[in-house]
Amino acid sequence: MVLALASLAGLVMFLWPLFMQPAPGQERFDQPFIFMAILPVVVMVVVVELTEGGMDSKALAMLGVLTAINAALRPLGAGTAGIETVFFLLVLSGRVFGPGFGFVLGCTSLFASALLTSGVGPWLPFQMMCAAWIGMLAGLLPRRVTGRAEIVLLVVFGVLVSYVFGFLMNLSSWPFTLGIAVPGTDGGAQMVPGDPVLENLRRFVVYNLVTSTWGWDTGRAITNAVLIAVLGPAVLATLRRAARRARYLPAAPVLR
Repeated sequence: MVLALASLAGLVMFLWPLFMQPAPGQERFDQPFIFMAILPVVVMVVVVELTEGGMDSKALAMLGVLTAINAALRPLGAGTAGIETVFFLLVLSGRVFGPGFGFVLGCTSLFASALLTSGVGPWLPFQMMCAAWIGMLAGLLPRRVTGRAEIVLLVVFGVLVSYVFGFLMNLSSWPFTLGIAVPGTDGGAQMVPGDPVLENLRRFVVYNLVTSTWGWDTGRAITNAVLIAVLGPAVLATLRRAARRARYLPAAPVLR
């Protein structure tokens, strides 16, 4: 329930440009700034709830180790041409340790890496929420898939979430990058408050395709696919071995 409520708040945070209806004569829009103040609080509440009630000391130690590794990996890619090295380990960890662990790891990894790379800014809560969803969804993938089929599943998942991450991050910055058009005007690729949802969505899709999809998002997808395909089997085996020794492997059987 905690994850569901946090995800709902996150969706409201991301999707407000498509649904906002201005009052007659309204020229100032405070909604995004109110949401930006609320979202970090929601994320921290989720982290506290899960760490206090859903994880023991061994799981917290594993969380700290994986967060540190992910934070150290991110500067290797630095996002150049979409090359992101932070997501493949998040996907594999969420797969092994489950959705709750993956959600928290997504939050802590992006926060720690932002501190290391001086990447703290208004975009950070959005990045943390997107990464949290990636880790959570990786933990919700079908458990019966194993062997090579599992790697293929994770590669496809890594490619899909690469584009979803770019889509949501662009949606969060779209009104601020291009500005907000005057209600009732055409607006071009700008957000037009009060216009039908599909019209604003069409404008955003055009903006997203031009600025991100064929460059940054594709680079991120290729990076995830290659790293998961090459390193996935070894990393999964290592994580599962560590999980069995720590007796923290709630969703996968122990194979002898």
